[in-house]
Amino acid sequence: QVQLVESGGGLVQAGGSLRLSCAASGRTFVNYAMGWFRQAPGKEREFVAAISWGGGRTTYADSVKGRFTISRDNAKNTVYLQMNSLKPEDTAVYYCAVDQGPTITRVPGDFASWGQGTRVTVSS
Repeated sequence: QVQLVESGGGLVQAGGSLRLSCAASGRTFVNYAMGWFRQAPGKEREFVAAISWGGGRTTYADSVKGRFTISRDNAKNTVYLQMNSLKPEDTAVYYCAVDQGPTITRVPGDFASWGQGTRVTVSS
């Protein structure tokens, strides 16, 4: 079982940037794709970004494409989400998750382990 701990959330003004981190422990996550999801108040959890096990492939939700960048450092067992040009509609709790396999997917049910989330609030 992999344990995931997100950090880096906070309050930022619209147009600002934040970098989220997700540290994994418990077992290696090198062979698994990773993803970021978010859940805004009153809304369902939605896909944000995912990265393949080696980092060579990424995919993004249309709403964040061009503004967010997912990356990973397998030596540090950490995945990152760089968020630029933040908008109020990006306000949510952000979760990282470990996929059940090496290839990227956007389906929450394909992810085996989840962190507890880090809150991002973007003020207008």
